[in-house]
Amino acid sequence: MKVFCLGGAGRICREAILDLVQHSSFEKITVADFNEEEGHKVVKWLNDPRVDFQKVDVRNREATVQQMKGYDVVMDGTTITLNGLSTACIAEAGCHGINLNGFGEESASDKVFKKNGKTCVPGFGMTPGVTQMMAMHAANQLDEVESIRVSHGAFRPIAFSRSIAETTTYEYDPNLPDRVIYENGEFVQVPPFARPREIRLPEPYGTTVQYIIPHAETKTLAKALAHKGIKLIEVRGTWPKKNMQLVRALYEWGFLRNEKINVKGVEVGILDCISEYLFNSKEGTETELYGYSLHVEVVGMKDGKRMCHTLYHTHPASDGSVEGWEKLRAYTRNVGIPMAIATEMLAKGMVKATGVITPEEAFDPAAIFKELEKRQIFVHEEITEIGAETQAIVESMSR
Repeated sequence: MKVFCLGGAGRICREAILDLVQHSSFEKITVADFNEEEGHKVVKWLNDPRVDFQKVDVRNREATVQQMKGYDVVMDGTTITLNGLSTACIAEAGCHGINLNGFGEESASDKVFKKNGKTCVPGFGMTPGVTQMMAMHAANQLDEVESIRVSHGAFRPIAFSRSIAETTTYEYDPNLPDRVIYENGEFVQVPPFARPREIRLPEPYGTTVQYIIPHAETKTLAKALAHKGIKLIEVRGTWPKKNMQLVRALYEWGFLRNEKINVKGVEVGILDCISEYLFNSKEGTETELYGYSLHVEVVGMKDGKRMCHTLYHTHPASDGSVEGWEKLRAYTRNVGIPMAIATEMLAKGMVKATGVITPEEAFDPAAIFKELEKRQIFVHEEITEIGAETQAIVESMSR
């Protein structure tokens, strides 16, 4: 089996490639990136004879398709704005494909994937990705599903890479149409910082205030659980407190509109200036606490009883006590490892459906959890029957 790792020089994708080197049965692993210098650094760091490098530019569709041909699967670590282009190349090349973001442009390539008998799974990292597996694990135990609240804390610097800076500004873009909740059969658009809710995460993260974000889970879970009567789906997220304070100020002062300004005769977007500063500053590339924390609450009925399933995950500490999980790597490995696991499952033919499909359609939660455990990433579940008193407790815990 051969895997083409697009965007492989990135901080997250290189961790996914490391996981393939350590755990997979791929015979050829290609680091593919526009940044030749960083790509060769990744090859040297991995130090494995199966790993090589190719320079690639996904904006050159014809050349990229030719480079991808002959590979079983493309593991796509490119940015949100490139995913439409990269997915079109993967489909035309006749490969399976998977990426981290899953924001919707991939669906345009559905017919080509089906024609070639191949599968594309957009959005499989921690969130989206593992969060859908957690929600489905709980929902599969219930007769009816009333509500799903997906939450996460991504504890990382605001701009340790340009793609992460892009994600930050994308999620709080005031004009973004895809920031929605699912409520009573409809997708309802909400503004940035909508529906604040306190979410109690495991230590060392503690209680955080989280807000609605534009994530794939809202739409994919609505589709997957329509037959169980799902009424409410909300997806929230947060970053370190200082990050959230900055983004809130940028929103309130209008900077997130990224309006053009003239600086010494050069027209630039004001937010582009801020993003560039953050990417090149100590403040933008460091934080006090690193890691990732998922929290999924599913409420529904089982045998006439109202039940609440709360799932969360834990991973090795970022304090240097576990080799390979120091500081930022506690975040980047959390995101990259699930994509690597799913990539090998695709290549091995464990996903039977073709076309562009959702994580819920593609993967068995138990199989994903089992692989995560091998990497010291554990999913925990608490199940509570909701009576009048318990309902008040559950609401107070997650407000």
